[in-house]
Amino acid sequence: FFLFSSASITSATMAHILTAVTGSEADVVPITRALISVSDKAGIVEFATFLASKNVELLSTGGTAKKLREAGLTVIDVSDYTGSAECLDGRVKTLHPKVHGGLLGVRGHPKHEKEMEEHGIGKIDMTILNLYPFEATVAKGAEFEQCIENIDIGGPSMLRSTAKNHAFTTIVTSPDQYEEVQKVMEEKGGTTLALRKRFAARAFSLSAAYDSAIASWFTAQLGEESPVVARVYKPEFPLKYGCNPQQKPAAISSVLNSKLPFTVLNGVPGYINLLDAANAWQLVKELREGTGLAAASSFKHVSPAGAAVAVPLTDVECAAYEVTPDAAAKLTPVA
Repeated sequence: FFLFSSASITSATMAHILTAVTGSEADVVPITRALISVSDKAGIVEFATFLASKNVELLSTGGTAKKLREAGLTVIDVSDYTGSAECLDGRVKTLHPKVHGGLLGVRGHPKHEKEMEEHGIGKIDMTILNLYPFEATVAKGAEFEQCIENIDIGGPSMLRSTAKNHAFTTIVTSPDQYEEVQKVMEEKGGTTLALRKRFAARAFSLSAAYDSAIASWFTAQLGEESPVVARVYKPEFPLKYGCNPQQKPAAISSVLNSKLPFTVLNGVPGYINLLDAANAWQLVKELREGTGLAAASSFKHVSPAGAAVAVPLTDVECAAYEVTPDAAAKLTPVA
């Protein structure tokens, strides 16, 4: 059983919940200034070139700024924009009020607009970023200190600021989103609220997966089991229904950045079908390992309905199944 103290319950209910801050509402938001800071530079020159053709001012940092300039684009260094130099071996680049204020300021809100003007904070309408390759660093067997250095701080901060203010700002976190942004901007003259919401949801999922990977790895370094396990799932395909036909919709998902351990060859399974398949596989696997023979099994609502191993058909069985002895000899063990 669990014992709760009134103090613990009171502390949970005493948390201050912020009220919503609203401003002018618009479906389509024109892009006038974009901040670009990417570790995966695939397609970034082409995308930035498109933005520049739409008179979007480009802000950037480090290697990204260098690559864009080499392509002939006009880029403002974030350090020049903020008036604060990058420092501490690049650990501090974008953590500045002129960056986060530009991302978080609520457009059309009198107080926000006034404070932004007083502090010289310009609006940043789009952030294009991807995060330091922490998981790839761990996967290659890097030392503890190098893994720590590849924990992104500025990226997730800008990601969350932009995604939180998605009513006005657009967060782009992957090269596979560039084409859609270009298409919408060409058709609408800016990004739509529907796109900004979808991209914000994906960004928060990316942030959750990133932090989960860091937390799991860091805890493992201590030799302790993680007290909390956080996983992010990617929807793969819809199921016919859940436990019962009236339970819709249902879906199967995979852990983000991993693949499902099976492939559906035919039809659309329901939830119970998947459970039956998983149980049948375990039984077939044990039979094969125990007998060395090909095996098959049948399950109905998670209960075994039959199991068999492959043996040659007798003459009587051949006659019953209308299989000639020659044809029987050519059958695979499973057949």
